[in-house]
Amino acid sequence: MRDFHQPGRSAVMATNAMAATSMPAATLAALDAMRAGGNALDAAVTAAAVLAVIEPQSTGIGGDCFCLYKKAGSETVIALNGSGRAPAAATLDYYQTHGITSLDSTSPHGVTIPGAVGAWETLLATHGKRDLAAALAPAIAYAENGFPVHPRVAFDWALVGEKLRKTGANLFLPHGKTPQPGHILQQPDLARTLRAIAQHGARAFYEGEIGSSMVAELRSRGGLHTEADFAEGRTAAKFVTPIKRDFDGLTIWECPPNGSGILALMLLGILEGFGPAPDGPLGPVRLHRHIEAARLVYRDRDALLADPDQSDVPVEHLLSDAYLGGLRHLINDDHTLANLPRAGENLLPKHRDTVYLAVVDAEGNACSFINSTYESFGSGILAPNTGVILHNRGLGFSLQPGHPNAIAPRKRPMHTIIPGMATQNGAAIMPFGVMGGHYQPMGQSWLLTNWRHYGLDIQESLDLARVFPYAGQVEVERGVPQASIEGLIARGHKIHHIPASDRPHGGGQAIVIDPKTGLLTGGSDPRKDGCAMGY
Repeated sequence: MRDFHQPGRSAVMATNAMAATSMPAATLAALDAMRAGGNALDAAVTAAAVLAVIEPQSTGIGGDCFCLYKKAGSETVIALNGSGRAPAAATLDYYQTHGITSLDSTSPHGVTIPGAVGAWETLLATHGKRDLAAALAPAIAYAENGFPVHPRVAFDWALVGEKLRKTGANLFLPHGKTPQPGHILQQPDLARTLRAIAQHGARAFYEGEIGSSMVAELRSRGGLHTEADFAEGRTAAKFVTPIKRDFDGLTIWECPPNGSGILALMLLGILEGFGPAPDGPLGPVRLHRHIEAARLVYRDRDALLADPDQSDVPVEHLLSDAYLGGLRHLINDDHTLANLPRAGENLLPKHRDTVYLAVVDAEGNACSFINSTYESFGSGILAPNTGVILHNRGLGFSLQPGHPNAIAPRKRPMHTIIPGMATQNGAAIMPFGVMGGHYQPMGQSWLLTNWRHYGLDIQESLDLARVFPYAGQVEVERGVPQASIEGLIARGHKIHHIPASDRPHGGGQAIVIDPKTGLLTGGSDPRKDGCAMGY
């Protein structure tokens, strides 16, 4: 039970519908969409569009998305891959011939064709009750009328001021500076773009003036993109078969590769074999086991994860009891795996920005939705007169010849953003997700084991201090007991304390559905500006 003498927040409870997002205005927009007759999917797309305006460092219509959707009364979990592809001219030979061995975060070669807008249209047309115009209306209003920059948004924004100056994205540097909390920012160009999409559908984004503007800007910077690439991008989103694994009486669902949800399932498979650690949620044994498991599965990610349409990803083998049991037996409670291969642990940028949101409607439909421009403000490349910042998801590719994830024409990169869904006896129990790029599989498994193994409520499970192995060190948030840190050091871990000037690990949302009473209990991560609300 929460200590009401200490700072914090309670889990939110409701009996009809609930939304949890990283910004209060987006949560409210989702609830309004459901009150107006929309279902959980309508509400999720509405909230994602609002976040694309008011949390622009994390997401936007120039990015990608993934979705898991569970209809009430159906045992099927619907998965949509809304990630975009590389241009048709993006051959490995091109990069080798031009001496390109790595990609700068602002490089046009890091921009894949944005998938979100086409995915939104596909989802609403297939499973929604309202159209794209209704879903975009609140976002258009915020873009036209302005929105107050919230504290966490301003904090993130300040970290990338030089990047925005470098790319000339002056729209996001009002008066030449990154905005302070409370600054009201208007985006009239983005409002016009959203209006065009609302009126003419996703075609207005991928073709015509808007598509031409994005292509022209990318090509002016040396990009390989063509108008044909963007036109193909309109229908790139596709429904896929989700992957799953049982954990502690639940079935956990993830989108398949090229997403990295498989890592979350692998972590859960390793950790379930241990069961709860004897020293509790922040004890050194629990931390050590989770860290070692993460080191093992991230090694596999960097070696094997890729677009299954162009590479063979051994999903069944990686999720098998035999394989995960073998990994578990490598973990020793007393010391680290000193000779673990790094396997490209540093291939991806350290920080990414993403929004995750969860929605449950009055019918019991549940939606788990994630949208991202990858790094903060993506590539920083702003398409003139559109308000569209283009993501840099192509940084997820490898430029190593022969690597399964090597860049290739029309290929999707390895993706970090992962929505999650828990079911029990065929019914939705919890849509959940944890933002934070590279951290996300670790974050999902941390959240679920906090909740199921250590008995924390869903808000406490999000609140609990986090650790993460990265670049040969263990990054530790404040709140981890000193005795546990000393226990990690004694086992051979190198500790890096995250300073206040840097971002904490991720940010998450989750909504628990009581299968007996229908009670909804939501949590929203205090590391972000958002909230859970219901009615």
